[in-house]
Amino acid sequence: MTRTHSTKRFHGLGVISAVVTVVSVVLSVLPDAASGQTPTIYTDPRQPVDARVRDLLGRMTPEEKFWQMFMLNGAIGDSGTDYSKGVFGLQFRGSRNASEDAAATNRMQRFLRDSTRLGIPMLPFEEAVHGLMRNGSAVYPAAIGLAASFDTTLMSRVASTMAREARARGIRQVLSPVLNIATDVRWGRVEETYGEDPYLSTLMGRAFVREFERRGVVTTPKHFVANVGEGGRDSYPIDVSRRHLEELHFPAFKSAIRDAGARSIMMSYNSIDGLPASQNGPLMNGTLKRDWGFGGFIISDQSAVGGATVLHRTEASTTTATKRAIEGGLDVIFQAAWREHRPYLSAFLGGSIDQRAIDAAVARVLRAKFQLGLFEDPFVSIDSAKAWDSYMRNAPLAREAERAAIVLLRNTGVLPLKTPARIALIGSDAVAASQAGGYWHDVRLGGYTMDNASGIPLASALVARLGSDRVRVAWGPNRGEQSMYTASREAFDSLRGEYFANPRLEGAPAFVRSDANIDFRWTLNSPGRGVPFDWYSVRWTGRLIAPPLGTRKIGVEANDGYRLWIDGTLVIDNWRRESFRATIRDVALSPGPHDFRLEYFETTGNARIRFLVGYDRRTWVDSTIAEAVEAARQSDVAIIATGYEEGEFRDRSSLALPGAQEELIQRVAATGTPVIVLLYGGSAVTMSRWIDRVAAVVHVWYPGQEGGNAIADVLLGDANPAGRLPVTFPMSEGQLPLVYNHKPTGRGDDYVDGTGQPLFPFGHGLSYTTFEYSALRMDPAEITATGRTTVRLRVKNSGTRAGDEVVQLYVHDVLASVARPVMELMGFTRIHLNPGEEREVSIPIAATDLRFLSDDMRWVTEPGAYRVMVGASSRDIRLRGELIVR
Repeated sequence: MTRTHSTKRFHGLGVISAVVTVVSVVLSVLPDAASGQTPTIYTDPRQPVDARVRDLLGRMTPEEKFWQMFMLNGAIGDSGTDYSKGVFGLQFRGSRNASEDAAATNRMQRFLRDSTRLGIPMLPFEEAVHGLMRNGSAVYPAAIGLAASFDTTLMSRVASTMAREARARGIRQVLSPVLNIATDVRWGRVEETYGEDPYLSTLMGRAFVREFERRGVVTTPKHFVANVGEGGRDSYPIDVSRRHLEELHFPAFKSAIRDAGARSIMMSYNSIDGLPASQNGPLMNGTLKRDWGFGGFIISDQSAVGGATVLHRTEASTTTATKRAIEGGLDVIFQAAWREHRPYLSAFLGGSIDQRAIDAAVARVLRAKFQLGLFEDPFVSIDSAKAWDSYMRNAPLAREAERAAIVLLRNTGVLPLKTPARIALIGSDAVAASQAGGYWHDVRLGGYTMDNASGIPLASALVARLGSDRVRVAWGPNRGEQSMYTASREAFDSLRGEYFANPRLEGAPAFVRSDANIDFRWTLNSPGRGVPFDWYSVRWTGRLIAPPLGTRKIGVEANDGYRLWIDGTLVIDNWRRESFRATIRDVALSPGPHDFRLEYFETTGNARIRFLVGYDRRTWVDSTIAEAVEAARQSDVAIIATGYEEGEFRDRSSLALPGAQEELIQRVAATGTPVIVLLYGGSAVTMSRWIDRVAAVVHVWYPGQEGGNAIADVLLGDANPAGRLPVTFPMSEGQLPLVYNHKPTGRGDDYVDGTGQPLFPFGHGLSYTTFEYSALRMDPAEITATGRTTVRLRVKNSGTRAGDEVVQLYVHDVLASVARPVMELMGFTRIHLNPGEEREVSIPIAATDLRFLSDDMRWVTEPGAYRVMVGASSRDIRLRGELIVR
């Protein structure tokens, strides 16, 4: 596939264009013959965009400039004064469907046009990771599932539909896609990404961005850059070489800008080489604007600018943090609410920020608004928007996308299911709790989905297809079943917190307040004004309300010291400095109020404290597992839907299935009934304790609104699975980080107690049919450093079912001047073949695709031999050849 384009320009036309521009500008300031008025340049659509930007910028006050650099959640206030100076853009919700969204957008745009001095329109924005995050919008499989399709054409179709819906609602910017490379599957945001490989992420991101941008919706690839750190932790500091950034983390962003036309970039929360991303001049002014020629605008992640003061501790105040961010290249400050603008506005009006940096940032924002045509027509048609009021409009595409995303990890022959069959369907992810309008509201659809979004659960899909007499449903133990829970607000009456500016509860408290409950995470931050972030204590007193059935367990989970009294009795005493721990005690509290007192101290910062209540859940867990076992005994096959918890700032330290799910699998498998395990989630799972006891494992990701129907299609054989893993599955957490494209080791890959090989490799996925590869050749087999070749081979469906095969091409530089990955994905194609059908597959490679940074940090394609490997996964290589670069 072609990845670069060149355009020749005739310089004479440039001169003529310049003359025309000058004449147009002169004419624009002459009195209008019809009206007798002198029109402003910025309101004249005939004028060049840059001329309009300069004219408008010259008319703006400092406060009006600030509001073009401030984006937030919210909508117009009752008085209409909140945005009297304008606003960059808003993200507001509350509408029930597309037509109400359109009406709300029009109202706000009309206010800005008619009731502000300059009439600058806003840029309405929204999240769109796997569907527009608005009520009534279609929901597609999670981004990681779309990546698992290995189908950029499908990605383009999904993105095109999302972009059209965004335009219909009046949304002109999306805070998507997520182009971070998922280098550690413990990271809670793997589900939002396109996986661990820079090439796959680049192609998927490019397909997404192109469709939105060509339809007049600004995309915002995020988070720049490397948003996952050591331990798979979200927004952890990144201290890696420039080579590592350039070769692994930059490519998808650079392609989104240069090849697909992305007009916005969001910075990350973390620090890179010691500088917080939102204040990182080398990345913003350097890499993005100077090196890549990025002409769009750069935004912070929500509330990230102030993070330099309270988290990274690199700035003394919001004023200095704002100054460094804007002068470093940030164009737009993103905050959560209108009231949060005050300290940033003060920084602008204080005069400390370089005015040239402010004007450059405002110009980038205004340029985008002019390019989008918002000054001429900021409104949308409510009648046209009505066509998008129902998410059922895109149900067929959502179902197709999920079918393409499903990965068959293991199959001993039980799939596809033989019908008629009696099925035991077990697990909360397959069984929903409430129904409305034919759709169910307890189906997990993944992050960045509206809470009330709906989807089809597998239970209803199978019952609809097979009848209720063939499907026996059992809930099973809840996903992540716990015996202890954070005490809710309802558990307390008049909870009072006294906060002391010392760790000994001495003297008068620095402040006193009412707290709803005790569930705090003060990450390098203070509980409140007048209390150091790393040197304080707290005393909570009030009434604990035991529920009607009483309370059997209570506990405290915290770091540093704590002690708890109930009805005047010391129940927990952990008043000593130590690391994080949870202390649980068996108690027998009668229903009703009890005197409560909890004391806590902190001496290092990064605090976490929760008050826990619990019950003896073992009886309930045993009963649900027993119900599942009985259902399995009376069935021909048992399908167990399993899942795990993850998301933004919800990283996992363990990749095992949480709660009693592994016990459930083992006990159901012990019945002798074949077991199929479905994995609902956005990343990897370890399976060593149960995988050899089950007949099949299927990863369905977060499947979108039509998930149940699509999964049923695959289980029953109406669709042949062909999804492939975009991340590596480890055997254990101790192997992490584990990726397929690592560089060669200096010693060995294994451990004294195990292997360094994965459970399932990148690119893995099975089918209900088989495919044979043959006749590999390079056409030509030798190229120059500026040449290109085509890898050709033949693929045959040697099985009895029609199906898709994902042909994957990997390359390794046999001898390089610096260490290179053991293999790198350089191409793939998804093809459909009927039984017995054979086809030639062609995958192009350009010599520039083989580039890397030399020892003196220059991009080079070195002469020599390159091993070409073609197969069905990174570990299932079927053919191998050699390409020579002269």
